[in-house]
Amino acid sequence: MKKLLVYLKEYRLECILAPAFKMLEACFELIVPLVIAGLIDNGIAKGDKSLIYLSVVALGVLAVVGLTVSITAQFFAAKAAIGFATKLRSELFRHLLGLSFTEVDTIGTSTMITRMTSDVNQAQNGVNMFLRLFLRSPFVVFGAMIMAFTIDAHIALIFVVTIAILFAVVGLIMSENIPALKRAQSSLDEVTASTRESLNGVRVLRAFRLEADSVKSFNDKVGQLTGRLKSAGHISSLMNPLTYILINLGIVTVIYAGGLRVTAGILTTGQVVALYNYMSQILVELVKLANLVVTLNRALASGNRISEVFDISSSMREGQGVDTDVDPDDDELENESDTGREAVSFRDVSFAYAGASEESIKDLSFTAYKGQTIGIIGGTGSGKSTVASLIARFYDTTGGDVYLFGHDIKDYTYDQIHSMVGTVMQKSVLFAGSIEDNLRMAAEDATEADLTDAVKKAQATEIVSGKGGLSARVEQGGRNFSGGQRQRLSIARTLAMHTPIVILDDSSSALDYATDLALRRALKELPSDTTVFIISQRTSSIQHADMILVLDDGQLIGKGTHESLLGSCELYREIHDSQLHK
Repeated sequence: MKKLLVYLKEYRLECILAPAFKMLEACFELIVPLVIAGLIDNGIAKGDKSLIYLSVVALGVLAVVGLTVSITAQFFAAKAAIGFATKLRSELFRHLLGLSFTEVDTIGTSTMITRMTSDVNQAQNGVNMFLRLFLRSPFVVFGAMIMAFTIDAHIALIFVVTIAILFAVVGLIMSENIPALKRAQSSLDEVTASTRESLNGVRVLRAFRLEADSVKSFNDKVGQLTGRLKSAGHISSLMNPLTYILINLGIVTVIYAGGLRVTAGILTTGQVVALYNYMSQILVELVKLANLVVTLNRALASGNRISEVFDISSSMREGQGVDTDVDPDDDELENESDTGREAVSFRDVSFAYAGASEESIKDLSFTAYKGQTIGIIGGTGSGKSTVASLIARFYDTTGGDVYLFGHDIKDYTYDQIHSMVGTVMQKSVLFAGSIEDNLRMAAEDATEADLTDAVKKAQATEIVSGKGGLSARVEQGGRNFSGGQRQRLSIARTLAMHTPIVILDDSSSALDYATDLALRRALKELPSDTTVFIISQRTSSIQHADMILVLDDGQLIGKGTHESLLGSCELYREIHDSQLHK
C-alpha cells in the first residue's frame, strides 16, 4: 500500500488541510462540555439569565463554526481521495496495457477487472476516511481524557482504564478480521471469473445444455464468497456491541463515582455532566474509529492486491530499434537476394504458453518473402494463431528466433513492429464510438479516401453505407453489427494502416464464400511488396497462396502450393476433401 501513496503527491496541501480542519472541529467539540458545565453551575444553579443566554449563543456559534470547518475538511478529503483514485486507476490501466500477453494470460481478465474497479474503490474510501478521522478520532479520545484530568484526576483514571480496554478489544478484533477480508476478496475474483466465463461461453453452454451445471458452479463460488463475507462480517460486527458495552459501563462508573464526589462536595453537578459528555464523545469517536479500522483494513488489503499487479513486469523487453538500409516500406525491390527480399523468417522456433505442459509450436522453420501470400491451415489447437502472435510479437519465442526483414524481431521497438505488421485478430473486436473512430485507431492521419479504400477492399462498403456512413454509431463491442460485419470492419481497420505485412487470423470465418472470394481478390490489389498471411480453416481461402503451411500439433507437416500439397500431404488432402464433401 505504501507504494501507492506516491499518487497523493499532487494533493499534499489537501492531505494537510483535511485533517487540520478536522482537528479544529474536534477542538470546538471539546469546548462544548465546558460551556455546558458553566451553564449548569453558574447560570442555571444561580439563576443568572444573562449567562444562560450568553452560553446558548456560544453553543450556537460553536455549532455553526464547527459545521463550516467540518464541511471544509470533507471537501479537501474528498478532493484528495478522488484525485488519488483517478491517478491510480489511470496508472494501473496503463501498466496493464504495457504487459505482454503472457502476463495478461497469467493474471487473468477477471482479476484485472476486479483490481481496476472494486480494489481501487476500496483504496479511495480508505484514503477518504483516513484523512477525515485518522487524527480527529484519536485526538478527541485522548483530548476528552485530558480534559477529564483537568476536572478531576480521580475520575479521569476511569477514562484511562476504559480507553485501554477498548483499544485492546479493537486490536484483537482487527487481527482476526484482516485475514478474513483478504480471503473474501480472493473469492470475489473467482466469482468475477466465473461470471465472465459463463457470459462469454453462453452459446456453448446452451448448445450442450450445461446451463444447470454453470448455475451450480456459479452458486458454489457465490456461496463461498458469501460464507467468507459473513465470517468477516461476524467478526467486525462484534466491534459496536463490545464498544457500547464497555463505554456504557464506563459511563455508569463515572456517574456513580461523580455522584459520590458531588455528595462529598468535591465536584459540582455541571462538572459531572461535563465528564459524562466527555465519556459520550469517546463512545462516538471510538465507534467511528472502529469503522475507520474496518475500512482501512479493506483498503490495505485492496492496496496490497493493486501493488502486486504493479510489481509484475513484462517478460518482454523492447528493442533499441533497427536502422537498416533495407526499408520495409520501399516499393523498389532492387535487392533481389534472399536477405533483401526476406519479410518473415522463422528459424527453429518453439513456443509454450505460460503454465502449459507442452509446446504449442515445435521447431518451426519457414521463410516468407516480400509480395508473397502465405496460407496457414491445420486443425484446432495446431498452433496457427500462435504463429500470427509471434510474427506480431505478442509473445516471445521460448526457442529459436523470428526475423522481420532480415533483423531479429527483438531488436525492433514496439512502434516499429506495429508499423510493419497489421493483424486482424481471430476474435473481431469493435469499440464504442463511430466507424471512423475504429478505422482510425492505428491510422490517425489517414485521409477519408484512405478509409474509403480500406472499407472497399474489406468488402464493407455496403455495411458502412447501410449504417449511414463512416460517422455511424458503433456500440460497445460492436453489438449492433453481426459477426461477419464486425470481421469486415476489423479487416478494414488493419488495411487502413498500410503495413508491409498483413495477417488475417481466421478473420473471414463468418463470411460467405462469395464475400471471402471477393476479399481475396481485393487483397491482391495491395502494393506488390505486401506480404499477406491468411490463416483459415478453409482450403478455398488459401488455395491460391504462393505457399501454404500445414500445421499439426504445433509441427510443420506440409509446405508448398495447393496442388503439391494435395499429392504430398495427407492431412491437407483430408481437409480439402471433407470440405468438398467427397
